[in-house]
Amino acid sequence: MPLPTVQTRVDGPMMPVSRQSTRRRHSSNSLEGQRGSLQTTKETLHGDLSVRDRIHHFTLAWFTCTMSTGGIALLLSQTPHRFHGLQAIGDIVLILDIVLFLLFCSLLAARFTLFPQTMRSCLTHPTESLFIPTFWISIVNIFSNIQQYGVPHTGYWLVVTLRVLFWLYAALTLCIATGQYYFLFTGKPLTVQNMTPQWILPIFPIMLCGTLASLISPSQPSSQALPILIAGISFQGLGMLIAVFMYGPYISRLMTSGLPNPNTRPGMFIAVGPPSFTGLALLGISNDLGRIYPSYTSISGVSDPAIIPDVFRILAVAVAVFLWATAFWFFSISLVSTLAGALGMQGMSFHLVWWSFGKLYSHPILLFSAITSESSDPGSSIGACLHISVGSSAPQLLNSPLRFRKAYTNSIVFPNVGFTIVTIELGSALMSEGVLWLGSVMTVLLVVIWLFVGGMHIRAVLKGDILWPGKDEDHDQ
Repeated sequence: MPLPTVQTRVDGPMMPVSRQSTRRRHSSNSLEGQRGSLQTTKETLHGDLSVRDRIHHFTLAWFTCTMSTGGIALLLSQTPHRFHGLQAIGDIVLILDIVLFLLFCSLLAARFTLFPQTMRSCLTHPTESLFIPTFWISIVNIFSNIQQYGVPHTGYWLVVTLRVLFWLYAALTLCIATGQYYFLFTGKPLTVQNMTPQWILPIFPIMLCGTLASLISPSQPSSQALPILIAGISFQGLGMLIAVFMYGPYISRLMTSGLPNPNTRPGMFIAVGPPSFTGLALLGISNDLGRIYPSYTSISGVSDPAIIPDVFRILAVAVAVFLWATAFWFFSISLVSTLAGALGMQGMSFHLVWWSFGKLYSHPILLFSAITSESSDPGSSIGACLHISVGSSAPQLLNSPLRFRKAYTNSIVFPNVGFTIVTIELGSALMSEGVLWLGSVMTVLLVVIWLFVGGMHIRAVLKGDILWPGKDEDHDQ
């Protein structure tokens, strides 16, 4: 006699419609690469993956590490209160950044060679493809650091090289920004409920042309510096305006759908970047206009060309001040939200994005290590999200072993590099020693966070929390 089929419910008892809770919950929909379902094979359970298999899961998100490391090197070159040996430390960080960048490029090439199908999938995957800009931001950081650390000690040939690289970078990143947004516009439909600051990422590389222009223009001849500065302020304005257009849906999403999942809240620091880097670019560009106007050229309709640099400088400082305040507000919201998630019962886990966008002050965060997960609505978001059923199976989950997992750690560093440098530049412009000391304190804190995230990154690799099936941005490839 066959045994009867027994069906069990895993989503808990049904609640009466009239008794539904109106308490706001955090949203679990996000573009910020989530975990997919972990395939519980013998290899994944017992840690028997080969190096080849781990390279299979080396994704573009790793470039958030080089993006942040290059930002730290740039920050060290701008710090106002210096000590003997700081320049050497900056040189070491820059060399480390270049070595890591070349290593990551080699590992990515090895992945594409060993697994040819992953090349197309990583460029079209709705989660991993969003990290394409981190590759280009890593490049612009290297260019900026070459200007800061290399040009003062080399010949004119490096000045010419940087000029050529600037125009190549501007052309390529404009194509990237256009193509990637076209992909987003023609892909799966998105909703405001799924909005995250990561939608701004594709415009970041071209926006940073303004910052790069402000750094390299002082070493260029006036005839070459002027078009570089015009291109820089044009692309900086493009990036800032696109970010402003994104801020409206983002704040609307926070008001109507609540905060993102705690694991993805460090990604909120992305919103700090555009106003910070725009203020930085305006201040840097205004510093160099004095040698161009009026000695080299002028602007039609201006009766006294000598006032052009002064007028632009005044406007740049004023605009930079309110952009700094905007960045500070986004930083405050992101910090409070992230700390609330880290200190809450659910906790947070380690992701590569912690490198990218912000400062996070938190403690080690634990997450469930081996659970069965499924997406409740895989078509509703570009990034497949990890959803944990906590109905009748909640006691079993609460008794599961705990361990670290990769979370959005890279969102902890990069945008606040811009926030810190623009603070330093404003201190110089306003001749405020207090603001300059604030910038120095922020520099120290950011370096400490960078070291902490680097240690957590290495730990995650050794423990198999990243470079592992189901745990990276390629979770469903």
